[in-house]
Amino acid sequence: MSNCHIFLLYFLKKSTRMAYNLQDKLVIAISSRALFSLEEENRIFDDEGLEAYYHYQLAHLETPLSRGSAFRFVQNLLAINKQFDNKLIEVIILSRNNAATGLRIGRSLEHYDLNIERTGWTAGTPVARYLEAFKVDLFLSVYTPDVEEAVNSGVAAATILPHTVLSSVESNMVKIAFDGDAVIFGDESEKVYQKEGLEGFIAHERLNAQNPLSKGPFFKFLKIISEIQDKFPMEASPIRTALVTARNFSTHERVLATLEGWGVRVDEAFFQGGVQKYEVIKAFGADIFFDDQDVHLEATAAETPSAKVPYKI
Repeated sequence: MSNCHIFLLYFLKKSTRMAYNLQDKLVIAISSRALFSLEEENRIFDDEGLEAYYHYQLAHLETPLSRGSAFRFVQNLLAINKQFDNKLIEVIILSRNNAATGLRIGRSLEHYDLNIERTGWTAGTPVARYLEAFKVDLFLSVYTPDVEEAVNSGVAAATILPHTVLSSVESNMVKIAFDGDAVIFGDESEKVYQKEGLEGFIAHERLNAQNPLSKGPFFKFLKIISEIQDKFPMEASPIRTALVTARNFSTHERVLATLEGWGVRVDEAFFQGGVQKYEVIKAFGADIFFDDQDVHLEATAAETPSAKVPYKI
């Protein structure tokens, strides 16, 4: 065997050994504008064009970007990794911005001590096409068309809503709150409610109490979280979840039986019976809340980072 062939075999073995595997991680992809506040920069891009935007970013390279709506969620996700030798969670920035923004983003990541090592900059082209390549389990963005494309491709995704981050204290536990219908579950029960009203909805759910609900766009994400939780004693899990639904408790049996049948755990469950959700979500201390309805999100976003889940676009 020639020296060239020996070197090639060595290189291939070394490359295989050194490859980083995302398959066994919880992978979160987030846009730069969801992680950091880039509203002024985006205004410059819209009003003055790419060249002005590029020069602005370089001129402010040493000025850390302000925290964005999803900052706290990402900060606490990454804090979980500090407890373990092998990462449980991988956060990746996937952005429609260009590499010039990447320079400033990198400085801001260092400033806030956020251990994000993988990024992608598409310079205006859709980012959803890259989600499968990065094994993404959840995609968060402020740009709704990318979110819709991600959901339609089978990836849990949501549009981050504006939220003023006054301060952010790192925690080694992440708290995630979910709506039920059209988020964790499908929307068939919601359609019954819209068509037949509350009494028809309750009658339908009681009649179908033993029939599992269908899987919604966030089923896979919740399932992966549950699998991570199962690695720890219940009181020691670094992730805590809550189901916060507008359903009455009289319809709880079908919901809880469905979760049990899936082998999925939620730590806390609140059946609000139509009462506003924002106070319960604030009391829970959610780092992020996922819902599909503006009527709930408009109230929660003022207190809690919140994201809208598009359903079957």
